[in-house]
Amino acid sequence: MEEFPPKKTQKLQKTSVSVRLELHLSVGALTMFLLKAWRQTAFGIYGYLNFTKSGFIEHSKKFQPEDTQTRIEGKNCIVTGANSGIGFATAEGLASRGANVYMVCRNKERGEAAQSKIQSDTGNQNVHLEVCDLSSVSDIKSFASQFSSKNVPVHILVNNAGLLEHNRITTSEGFELNFAVNVLGTYAMTELMLPLLEKAAPDARVITVSSGGMYTSPLTMDLQFSEENFNGVQQYSRNKRVQVALTEKWAEINKNKGIGFYSMHPGWAETPGVATSLPSFSKALSGKLRTNEEGADTIIWLALQPKEKLASGSFYFDRAEAPKHLLFAATSGSHAVIDSILDSLKSLSSISA
Repeated sequence: MEEFPPKKTQKLQKTSVSVRLELHLSVGALTMFLLKAWRQTAFGIYGYLNFTKSGFIEHSKKFQPEDTQTRIEGKNCIVTGANSGIGFATAEGLASRGANVYMVCRNKERGEAAQSKIQSDTGNQNVHLEVCDLSSVSDIKSFASQFSSKNVPVHILVNNAGLLEHNRITTSEGFELNFAVNVLGTYAMTELMLPLLEKAAPDARVITVSSGGMYTSPLTMDLQFSEENFNGVQQYSRNKRVQVALTEKWAEINKNKGIGFYSMHPGWAETPGVATSLPSFSKALSGKLRTNEEGADTIIWLALQPKEKLASGSFYFDRAEAPKHLLFAATSGSHAVIDSILDSLKSLSSISA
């Protein structure tokens, strides 16, 4: 048998290790590629069958009309991002049932136009405009301070404001814009409203409008998308996954405070946001997307149901609990990092839970 000199043997061993390492990395990369491809495919099929207008029509056959006929006079409801789309439909739906509605909008002029229309259409004059930039923690803190001075209980908080920005934009406070609105803004608004929500216990509830896009992403500690090639759609889906996991955590932390926490998916609706952020998607599914009112239906339903019929921490779609993970998508284990994410949000916002 041929014997190799020590140096040649060491070289062969290094080559062998290098080959094994490269093979391992290649297999890992291939596995991740296939997993991502499966998530996208499963989401696309599941979404097309369920999230479109036809899905709503089919699911609505099981709806009970009386579930959304409850009057809620005197209840105080905050709806963020309420000047258009699903937020507007939510504010209008709550106002039409007698609620005192506080519309939180970034743009004063558009907010005033939406406020006037809701007052006119519903006959409810107890519709108020609060101007606040949900991408700014400082602005949210100012709003919370001013609103808290009213000393009114908050029965329903709807975290609807959302954003899908394709380019990497950094806010004046140094945060990636999608994250600032979808995650940090939602966190700050909810945490700062907790004392007022407790005043409305045991009937207080927080409804966070997530998205089915979260099915394509596991929970990750990379909250502000540190990867060099920024992907707004992927960042949005990550943000929406955080919202679902946060809802679970809030439900656990506040289980004895009389506040219910629910996340939901409105389906694929034909909103101004979708038309602007996903024009190709909007065009391809033209005529097949839900109306704003259909998108808001489950939000209204969650706001009106007796709490004993709901499960705090759950994810809802079309008036029913929905799975938080698609089959074989390997996203469920990722929720284990939510405690670390919560710590990061506390630190970034300087708000203690």
